[in-house]
Amino acid sequence: MATRIREIMEELSGYEDVTVFVSEGVVTLRGTTLETSGHEELGKLVGRVDGVVAIQNEVSVSTDITKRLTPAMDRFWTRIKQALAILPLLMVGALAFGAVVFVGVLVARMKEPWNTLAPNAFVADIYRVVIRLGFVMAGVVVALDVLGATALLSTIMGAAGIIGLALGFAVRDTVENFIASLLLSIRQPFRPNDTIEIAGDVGKVIRLTSRATILLSFDGNHIRIPNATVFKSRIINYTRNRERRFQFTMHLAADKDVAAAQDRGLSRLSSLPFVLDKPQPSVWIDTVDGGGVTLCFSAWIDQHHSNFDRARGEAMRLVKDALDKPARKGGKAPETRDVSAAPEASDDEVLNRLVEEDRSANTESDLLSRGGSEE
Repeated sequence: MATRIREIMEELSGYEDVTVFVSEGVVTLRGTTLETSGHEELGKLVGRVDGVVAIQNEVSVSTDITKRLTPAMDRFWTRIKQALAILPLLMVGALAFGAVVFVGVLVARMKEPWNTLAPNAFVADIYRVVIRLGFVMAGVVVALDVLGATALLSTIMGAAGIIGLALGFAVRDTVENFIASLLLSIRQPFRPNDTIEIAGDVGKVIRLTSRATILLSFDGNHIRIPNATVFKSRIINYTRNRERRFQFTMHLAADKDVAAAQDRGLSRLSSLPFVLDKPQPSVWIDTVDGGGVTLCFSAWIDQHHSNFDRARGEAMRLVKDALDKPARKGGKAPETRDVSAAPEASDDEVLNRLVEEDRSANTESDLLSRGGSEE
């Protein structure tokens, strides 16, 4: 039994200083090992030998510096030799990886077919990034195949997935804004200089970036709205259609003839040069109370040629005059003022100029196109 145990320990490293004594099936082990785990494993190993009744394990962990450092140095030099032996193969793998990545960079830098396939430059850049990432992954696969370590690919992919998931939670808002930017750049719900309303903010569009939509308010202030908010909000585009309706109310005293007042107001509204014939202006009774009735007037204008606020204000002035003075005799009716969008008279032109100056002076990328159609 003692001989069998010694033969087993000779085949294993770390038990050179261990002696074995056997008496009546009781095994006594004395000596030293270099590792604590070796001390525990030796007891388990001896217990598997047939005929062993009990084990007295008096083996201790060696504290001799020379004995403890010698195996570590041997392992260190063994690994260096292995690394030097595999170095040429590593160089071949690195060259293969570099070649695949280089081809990917060249393909991604090509203008075609990416500019043709993509609806805009932003999406084309995303195509190029995806192409580069694809070639990098292909380079990793080729390098691992050269090294004969393709089994590591699943481990690498799993680790990359976990890291990607953690980063996704960490930069969730950034990723949400990026995806919203991508969808907005494809759908193009507005154009530069369009007057829009988003989440209660009204202004002219300056640009759409990869993070935010920038508006110029009617007070001349910049408004930056995160694209995630823009994508999820209701967007009102006041510029998309040329025709735009305005409406206002007028109060009529109880002793007035309502039908005659409606006719006079509607006739005056229809005669205004900036009011369109089609759709026709209209008037209706909005509310009735003890003090009289409230009439609601509406009309349409071409907002590309007439200032909306000026047109509405001018219509209110003239209709009110027609209702207040129905039997004007001898006097002239008040003249209609110009409500066109002339550069010297319109605030819209001032805002348009500020938008163009900002777009010309700022080099920040713009994902909007002037000529595309809305999806």
